Amino acid sequence: MGRISASVSPEGKLEVLSQREVRTLLDTSARGLYRLFRNCALAVLNSGSHTDDAREIFATYRDFGINLMQRNQGIKLRLENAPDAAFVDGRMIRGIREHLFAVLRDIIYTHNEIQGDPTLDLSIGEHITSAVFHILRNARVLQPGVDPNIVVCWGGHSIGRAEYDYTKEVGYQFGLRGLDVCTGCGPGAMKGPMKGATIGHAKQRIAGGRYIGLTEPGIIASEPPNPIVNELVILPDIEKRLEAFVRIGHGVVIFPGGVGTTEELLYLLGILMHPANAEHQFPLILTGPAQSADYFDAIDRYIATTLGADAQRRYEIVIDDPSAVAHAMKTAMATVKTFRQQGRDAFYFNWQLHIEQDLQAPFEPTHASLAEISLDATQPPHHLAASLRRVFSAIVAGNVKEQGIRAVEEHGPFEIRGERRMLDAMDDLLQRFVDQQRMKLQGDYTPCYRLVG
Repeated sequence: MGRISASVSPEGKLEVLSQREVRTLLDTSARGLYRLFRNCALAVLNSGSHTDDAREIFATYRDFGINLMQRNQGIKLRLENAPDAAFVDGRMIRGIREHLFAVLRDIIYTHNEIQGDPTLDLSIGEHITSAVFHILRNARVLQPGVDPNIVVCWGGHSIGRAEYDYTKEVGYQFGLRGLDVCTGCGPGAMKGPMKGATIGHAKQRIAGGRYIGLTEPGIIASEPPNPIVNELVILPDIEKRLEAFVRIGHGVVIFPGGVGTTEELLYLLGILMHPANAEHQFPLILTGPAQSADYFDAIDRYIATTLGADAQRRYEIVIDDPSAVAHAMKTAMATVKTFRQQGRDAFYFNWQLHIEQDLQAPFEPTHASLAEISLDATQPPHHLAASLRRVFSAIVAGNVKEQGIRAVEEHGPFEIRGERRMLDAMDDLLQRFVDQQRMKLQGDYTPCYRLVG
């Protein structure tokens, strides 16, 4: 793999930084931001990678360095031993440069204005929502005066060709109907809908189509931003990333995926099943090609076993019909608009949606924190959904996140405890994911979890 060293200037974004901000970014101590900044920057430069192992990326480019330089005309980034795939004829690809400075923008803003704001108490749900709002506003993602048209697309980064092509076709149908796309910004089912939408928008001569990518530092290396993303935002953790999706999105489409996609589905069901959201208009469609029918049948049976029929009523499953998916989502946008108008809510940020704090508080997957999770049917379904979501979040961490992989190597697989019925249903679903190679992009999968009844 080739390396290149170069200096890069921002283009229209964050042209200046204070001396204090520069010192903070370059601080290599445990309290400094340098490691976070370096790793996120390397992930962006590694767009198009065919590995989802964060440690492999960091090990491959262990000699990568990044430095901030103050100049008379503004700041510059000096890169040493960067992946040469980010450059063409010695110049950084424009989209990658935009993503690189989005990383800089969001890390600085979150550190100074969110974590450094004494009036924000991030243990309070209302303040967490405000933090998400401010980060998105600072990134200029919130656009007033536009009718609801953002479809959030969730799905796996490790999917087969038929499923990937299907996501492109659905995205194409979205584009033809003037719908914009928001995803987790990575490859696979996060890239396909955006790629299809670009063609649909082009055919309709829609200029300024939006392809919004939301990520967070723990996942960005294993799912680096795809080149179609034209609005990238780095949220500080997975919970704020998930909340950002449902606050700016007007509906969600879920494609085939693995544990990360299941985590997202459980998160959303935990919200929609809350009594405060009983009348909330938020369309949710699960869809894939004919080859994925068994996958969605397994997901549906898992939801029925754990959360019951009320959870199943919150979504629709559409198999092998991209036009029907896009038509349903376009039609639902009118319902969403009416609901927001009646509630005097913004179109650009879903303030009315109630999110319990157990879905907002950052969850650090450790052996100890998993031991505290109770998987039993005696708790309200929306609380059980939140608990299940944490379990799947831990499996994601053990699969692809640097810290989670290291914890499993040092202390053995995460132990998941609960009612036998719950664990049997989870075991069946996870084994299907392994058999269908939905856990990794490449190589054999070694489970990072152990079910204990």
